[in-house]
Amino acid sequence: MAYKSKGFKEPVNPVGNVAELFAGVGGFRIGLARAGWKTVFSNQWEPATKVQHASGVYVARFGEDGHTNEDIAKIKSLPRNIDLLVGGFPCQDYSVAKTLNSSKGLKGKKGVLWWEILRLVHQQKPKFIFLENVDRLLKSPSNQRGRDFAVMLKTLGDEGYTIEWRVVNAAEYGFPQRRIRVFIVATKKKSGVKKSKPELIIGKTGILARALPIEKPTGTINEIDLKDEVDEISLRFNKGASKSPFLSSGYFADGIAYSIKTEAKLSTNKVVLGDVLEPDSKVPDSYWVEENRLKEWKYLKGAKSIERTHKGSGTVYNYAEGKMAFPDLLTNPSRTILTGEGGTTPSRFKHIIKTKNGYRRLTPIELERLNGFPDNWTQADSSGKSITDAKRAFFMGNALVIGLIEKVGKVLALELK
Repeated sequence: MAYKSKGFKEPVNPVGNVAELFAGVGGFRIGLARAGWKTVFSNQWEPATKVQHASGVYVARFGEDGHTNEDIAKIKSLPRNIDLLVGGFPCQDYSVAKTLNSSKGLKGKKGVLWWEILRLVHQQKPKFIFLENVDRLLKSPSNQRGRDFAVMLKTLGDEGYTIEWRVVNAAEYGFPQRRIRVFIVATKKKSGVKKSKPELIIGKTGILARALPIEKPTGTINEIDLKDEVDEISLRFNKGASKSPFLSSGYFADGIAYSIKTEAKLSTNKVVLGDVLEPDSKVPDSYWVEENRLKEWKYLKGAKSIERTHKGSGTVYNYAEGKMAFPDLLTNPSRTILTGEGGTTPSRFKHIIKTKNGYRRLTPIELERLNGFPDNWTQADSSGKSITDAKRAFFMGNALVIGLIEKVGKVLALELK
């Protein structure tokens, strides 16, 4: 096998301290540890489930020191010695309920996690913030394309940060999964630092540009004025427009966002799905697809047009789906792992591969490898209880590609010196 995780080891002489929110099973922590960072505080809470499986795996791997398993709204503050705040937070509606006077700051809709992140940032003001989200964040909601991201930029900028962002496809940087996410890196402003041109920061000198190189940007850069009060931005930003002004790369400073389309400088070290596979002899029988069920899998993966009736209006419409690869090609990076990857039920979105012994689904170890986790990282919780394969697949559908975190972490480490 050509691709396997380097494992996890706490740094001996850490470059700085990390607080990890929405920690999941520890992807940020592993990647940043490889870049020299020590995670001293972490929080993982899943509101939709009574048993906190992800937190249990996290504690099993890292121990209880500095870890909390509670609603983020109950966290009063971060430790005082935090240099870097990180998290892969859920994508929500970030509209503003109201603003208060300047002494009390800003108040958003109850239950929206962005305001909890901002509350902790306001109290602690870490030197750096590194966040990860789905790329649709840049164009949500559908009736005000880009408003949510505009609110994020504005509110974080008001806390004294400049902000870079980039839509990243992990496969373009040599990893075995086509996982597309937006990375957001905020840097606390320093007095007396000479300003650079936004194009230079986006293309060459910025943290993301050095960590994840791009080809020279081409085309026109968008300038997006976000100097209005945040409640005005929430109410009026891009209203009625069909497209978001936020493109795949950008930089925000002093109330203005600059955005341009960019392309990754492709890695010469290509790793593919076939490189992460376990030997067939180690794959349990339950992962093999029986011959009499292949027809169902093929149908779900195939192109189709289905007549449906809208439940509310009674309108008849055609629901169409395009063709997907069947089986998934071992010579390409995999498709994005989704949270519903586990279980034996045929699905359009689960991976199916073909080896010399037939058709089968991907094992939990293979899914872990696609994200860069050590083998069997999610096998058991802190009590030693085994985690179901379906839940392990769910973890990987929510996880990130660790190697990308390591790359950004290394450049952040240089910035801290």
